[in-house]
Amino acid sequence: MTQNNTQWTDVSMPQLAESLVSATIAKWLKQPGESVEQFEPICEVITDKVNAEIPSTVDGVMGELLVQEGQTVAVGELICRIQTAAEAGRPEDVPASSAGAEVPAADQPQGDQSMRGRYSPAVQTLAAQHQVDLSRVPGTGLGGRITRKDVLAYVAAGGSAAISTGSQQAVQAVASPFSGRSVDSKTPEPLAVPAQSIPPVRNSGIHLTESPKIPAIEVEGDASGRSEYYIDVTPIRNTIARNMRQSVTEIPHAWTMIEVDVTNLVMLRNKIKDEFKRKEGINITYLAFLLKAVVNAIKDYPIMNSFWAVDKIVVKRDINISLAVGTEDSVMTPVIQKADQKNIAGLAREIDDLARKTREGKLKLDDMQGGTFTVNNTGSFGSILSYPIINYPQAAILTFESIVKRPVVINDMIAVRSMANLCLSLDHRILDGVICGRFLQRVKENLEGYSLDTKLY
Repeated sequence: MTQNNTQWTDVSMPQLAESLVSATIAKWLKQPGESVEQFEPICEVITDKVNAEIPSTVDGVMGELLVQEGQTVAVGELICRIQTAAEAGRPEDVPASSAGAEVPAADQPQGDQSMRGRYSPAVQTLAAQHQVDLSRVPGTGLGGRITRKDVLAYVAAGGSAAISTGSQQAVQAVASPFSGRSVDSKTPEPLAVPAQSIPPVRNSGIHLTESPKIPAIEVEGDASGRSEYYIDVTPIRNTIARNMRQSVTEIPHAWTMIEVDVTNLVMLRNKIKDEFKRKEGINITYLAFLLKAVVNAIKDYPIMNSFWAVDKIVVKRDINISLAVGTEDSVMTPVIQKADQKNIAGLAREIDDLARKTREGKLKLDDMQGGTFTVNNTGSFGSILSYPIINYPQAAILTFESIVKRPVVINDMIAVRSMANLCLSLDHRILDGVICGRFLQRVKENLEGYSLDTKLY
């Protein structure tokens, strides 16, 4: 649409996922009159699966905001307009040559810097191409955010010169927007973060967030001083409630458990964990070994990798493992795609990556789709027995409980061994006790078959 020789681009709520019909505007990252770059995020949205950012499709100046923060918008509905004509007089159109020879460092911020640590994919790509340390690039965007033009101006002013060895680690970290960043960072910080500042990772695997989001709470009291607390139901929590209700309503659940001796696994992990940490930079957890044991068992019993389709049972060829990751305010199920094609070390890297994304609220919709079988490491918070609800529409979910030392009888003699329980909930329309018992026995055999000679790669 043209108005007074000014070109306007309408921005609509995109189809972020095939099943997504609406999303809620959580926060506008750009306000009317502020410059906008192509691919630069203009707002944050909350969907029923994950939180996401909507990027601009053009360069220009933010115009009218058609939707308020907190408002739910249907897919395809207009949310804002961006002015793109040359007459817009964009404030960021300053020639790179006008920049001084000396590039200001990011460790001298001025004004609001609340968005300083957030980088768009376009900024990360540019920084990697030109070997730019983003911690030294001044940001002119909202909240001190670094834009593509900030990076280009920095490069034009000589900021792309060869960097020192110490800075190369920071450049490598640009490949991941989560490297060396803490949750809800309010101050600028270099990409290369000392190890002691990184939130500790529990050895038991996927765990709770270190900096939980605080839910909105309203308090209502009476004259006697008694009060009640009201917590807003978020879109994600509402989705969890809907999916859990659908699962228990439609799926006839059955449950079974098996006990596993993981003494050899404990010895193996204790032997290789330090070397693996030095080599890979991440912890090797029991969960990686469990996933490998589960995947190999699914290969032997592919019916476990299925779902109910009214008049058919659909058995999936790819084994995509969903990981139930609990935070203080939700449970997410990010997916390891084609887990059957990964070794133990590869599974450990996937677990660490998905755990970090979940803790920092940076899961993408692609990270949540395609799961065919769910594993939950309930032992990470001390559980020894659980009855999980199936992740609809899958056929089963397995929990790995705490490893505890217990006296057991071996060859008529009592010995102290490291024992763990495996609990399986199953869809009784598809699976029966015989097949699930055999499946659990195979997982047990795989776990107890680990030895000090087991290869990770």
